[in-house]
Formats: sequence, structure tokens, C-alpha cells
Amino acid sequence: MKTAAAVIVALSLAAVAHAARAQDAASLLADTRKTAVPVLPKVVQAMQTAVQEQGPVGAIPVCKEKAPQLLQEMRQQTGWNIRRVSLKTRNPATGTPDAWEVRQLADFNIQVANGAKPEQLEVGEIVIAADGKRSYRYMKALPVAEVCLSCHGPADSLPADLKAALARDYPQDHATGYSAGQVRGALTVIRPL
Repeated sequence: MKTAAAVIVALSLAAVAHAARAQDAASLLADTRKTAVPVLPKVVQAMQTAVQEQGPVGAIPVCKEKAPQLLQEMRQQTGWNIRRVSLKTRNPATGTPDAWEVRQLADFNIQVANGAKPEQLEVGEIVIAADGKRSYRYMKALPVAEVCLSCHGPADSLPADLKAALARDYPQDHATGYSAGQVRGALTVIRPL
């Protein structure tokens, strides 16, 4: 009788703990989304304006300098590690995904292949690093929009001056060959807990 009661109490405590973790994960997702995602329209707007006013070659500094600056400002405000990553990087020094991010990007691609809308894809979870520290990992898919195709579309369709500028500024560029509606990469967040 005591054993059965102990098992029931243990199961009840485990259920309460699981529900609390699920609630924590949901509130972390909502808070991270609310804080980090607003930087994305700023980047897109800056790119659209630059392409319209200066053409694709003139827009390269926005992608190379302005977008990282906006992310750096967000990092300073939050203390979170926030960056953009892709399976096909333009700048490997800043955009190469880690193993967790590779899995999420691959899953995003599978979901899109099965009909999901890339602009709706996101994932978040609490992870424990090898050193035992807990963090919250979040990723939001970055879909390929029409403005993106100016520099990220099929390589053979890019103008010669743009190819030369990309080769100069991004000698290890692999970020071409996309079409509208694909996942270009993701905004990724590591939030210490």
C-alpha cells in the first residue's frame, strides 16, 4: 500500500514538473519571439530600400554591415547570442550553423518540401550544454523573398558586376541558387537560463 502511494506521489510530481517545463518553454518561446523577431523586418526594409535606390551591388553593404549591426544592437540589449545562419553561407565566419542549427534548418527544409510556409516556421527548446549550462535555443526561418533573389537567386542569372562584387566581398560565398519560397537560412538565438 505504501509503495503504491509512493508511486502515485512520484508520478504526480513528475506530471507537475513536466507541465511546469512545458509552460516555461511556451513562455520562453513567446518572449524570445517578441524580443528577437522584430529585427527581421528592419533588415528586410533596409535591403528593399538599398536595392531600389542603389541596385543589388549597392545593397551588399546593407547585408554585410547593416544587418550584422542590427543584430549586434539586439545582442547588446538582451545579452543573447543572436545571428543569422544558413546551410549555404555567404560569410562562413558569421553564418555557419552549429549542429543544433543544422538539424533545425534541415527540418525546416523538409517541412517546406511537405507544403509548410517558411515564414511560419520556428522552433524553440531548452537545451543543456556539455558544461551543464542550460540555455534556450530558438530559430525562425528566413524565407527567400523576391528582394533576396537579386543576390541569392541562380548564380547564372546574376549580373557580372554583382558576381564580381560578391566574389570580392564574400570569397567563400555559397549562398546562391535559391528560388522564392525556399528557406534561405534562419535567425538563431541562444538565450542563457
